[in-house]
Amino acid sequence: MTGKLGERKDQILQVLAEMLEEPRAGKITTAALAAKLDVSEAALYRHFASKAQMFDNLIEFIEKTLLTFINKMTAEEKSGIRQIECILALLLGFAKKNPGMTRVLIGDALINENERLQNRVNQLHDRLEATLKQALRFAVSEREVVEDLDVSAHANMLLCYVVGRWHQFAKSGFKRDPMEYWEAQFREIVSSNSFGQVVS
Repeated sequence: MTGKLGERKDQILQVLAEMLEEPRAGKITTAALAAKLDVSEAALYRHFASKAQMFDNLIEFIEKTLLTFINKMTAEEKSGIRQIECILALLLGFAKKNPGMTRVLIGDALINENERLQNRVNQLHDRLEATLKQALRFAVSEREVVEDLDVSAHANMLLCYVVGRWHQFAKSGFKRDPMEYWEAQFREIVSSNSFGQVVS
């Protein structure tokens, strides 16, 4: 492992993410990670205090990537419905491009790891739900959906849809495309059965 400190840390995290992409990957040990990198476990601990810290860094990368894109998009997009569409497409598309990260997002990769890591992922889910709620409120204010829409219930439903697609993708060994049926399903999501009668 050559290069600057930051580059070495990134290399470790990249290999960890690649190991998580193996469909039947069980619990990843530091010994297995070190072997994959062709270094000693001691070399890993020169960059990370623990395996939990490695996962912390992966979660931080996911948070930063998703929230940066969402904040930019919601600042630019003038339609609440379009904001929701873009957020959902981003979350599904991110999973498709980052299978290993998807296992972190659904907690599958965190089983038997430090409980704090799952709590952090739960907090990220809460933040994503909050952004969907904000977009729904904006849609209500712009009269794109009915005024009495229960934004909390609908934001939760939207997040559950995304998490369900993440689970299906991961549990299929990454064979079921999380974007499968996306356009048809989004049309159904914004139909009168889901969002109430859209104001014309």
